[in-house]
Amino acid sequence: MDVMEILRNLGLSLVFGLLGIFIMAIGYKFFDWMIPVDFNKELENKNMAVAVVVAGLLIGIAIIVSRVVAA
Repeated sequence: MDVMEILRNLGLSLVFGLLGIFIMAIGYKFFDWMIPVDFNKELENKNMAVAVVVAGLLIGIAIIVSRVVAA
C-alpha cells in the first residue's frame, strides 16, 4: 500500500466519523424536540428508564447513520 493511500483512507475515516457523530447529534435533538419529556433533566435526576430509552434511541440512530454513511 502506498503511504498517500493510507493517509487518504485515514482522512476519509475521520471525515465520515465526524459526519456520523454530527448526524447522530441532530437525530438526538430532533427526537428531544418531538417527545415532550426533557431528556437532559430526567438524566440529571438519574431516571434509569429514560436512560435506557435514550440509549436505545442512540443505538437506533447509530445503525441508521452507519448505513447512510456507508452507502
